[in-house]
Amino acid sequence: MFGIIRPCRHRLSENLRTEWMAHLCGLCLALRGARGQFARVATNYDGLVVSVLVEAQSRRTEGWRRTAGPCPLRGMRSAPVAQGEGARLAATVSLVLASAKIRDHVADGDGALARRPVAVAARRVAAGWDRAGARSGAELGFDTAVLLDAVGRQEGIERAAGLGTPLLAVTEPTETATAAAFGHTAVLAGRPGNQAPLEEAGRLFGRLAHLLDAVEDLAEDTATGAWNPITATGADLAEVRRLCDDAVHGVRLALREVEFENGKLAHVLLAHELGRAVDRAFGTTSCSHGATAAHAPHAAQGTPPPQSPWINNPYGPGPGGPGGAPPEPPNRRRRGLIAGCAVWAGLFCTCQVCCKDPYHDPWSGQEREGWCHKCDDCSDCCDCCDCCNGEGNCCDGCDCCDCSCDC
Repeated sequence: MFGIIRPCRHRLSENLRTEWMAHLCGLCLALRGARGQFARVATNYDGLVVSVLVEAQSRRTEGWRRTAGPCPLRGMRSAPVAQGEGARLAATVSLVLASAKIRDHVADGDGALARRPVAVAARRVAAGWDRAGARSGAELGFDTAVLLDAVGRQEGIERAAGLGTPLLAVTEPTETATAAAFGHTAVLAGRPGNQAPLEEAGRLFGRLAHLLDAVEDLAEDTATGAWNPITATGADLAEVRRLCDDAVHGVRLALREVEFENGKLAHVLLAHELGRAVDRAFGTTSCSHGATAAHAPHAAQGTPPPQSPWINNPYGPGPGGPGGAPPEPPNRRRRGLIAGCAVWAGLFCTCQVCCKDPYHDPWSGQEREGWCHKCDDCSDCCDCCDCCNGEGNCCDGCDCCDCSCDC
């Protein structure tokens, strides 16, 4: 459940990478607090957008960050992480939607879930996550019933869908669920005027998430005979691409009406990275750290590209790229031989030495380049300023590039 927003670390400034990681770790720890250690597997990159939106609309206070203890995924280093209502809402939404995903896999008999004992255990996990999500949602004034209702309607809509069924009829439950989550961020931040445009942005975000997931799974679903909304409705990939591009444009328009306190990271993720998610799914991405140019023929033929080995790797050049640990003060204490070897073993076993760029040296703490990242930087550091495409001034004042380009 890594999500569709997977920014390359070379497109984020050091501060934005630190912010991104703070929200990712904050979501992970909020999940642990809501339902225990195992619930942390529900951490996902799209869910943290909810946390980002709450913080972007709020005035920062002293308690907006806390220092988390060492974690293997941060090279056994402590780091500042997001906390508060934003992280808790993100955890609530992630738990409820993850439980729905589990039940969906159980119903489909996917993999080991086709075995009855495993399916029974999975249902119990899903039920526990539902209860935890409802409990934490109630504490935040968020009714998770709207999420559960959307999930419940999805199965019936898919069963009734056939050739000629509009794709938007299939994506409607997902749109409704994400609209509710995005809209409630304005309630938590005390910005009621933002609720309507954020609900619109959330609705379109949900549409994108559903459609891009279908595009990325199309080849595998076709090979295995699994249900896919594109094949079930007979939709043309050119039409799917048009719907995705329209949704990206709609999100950008909706964001113009939102009043942010500090919306830089939210702007980068929703105004810039959504468009790149579409390019990546259809094989038209230009970043050398994402899909390669070899994917372009697939885009021309109207078929989804082959999956990059990094696509769902949290330590790869997607979200793992910006997942570099936050900068630490100089002259930090070096680890001893035994402690350093233990941390190095953890880094190696979790693929961070190979795939994370940068990772932190287990003895000195200095940044090191991952073995698999001996390649050129992105072709254009300023390409994060291309979201307008000549259509308005959505990037006025945008300094997300941290370079001299004129937005």
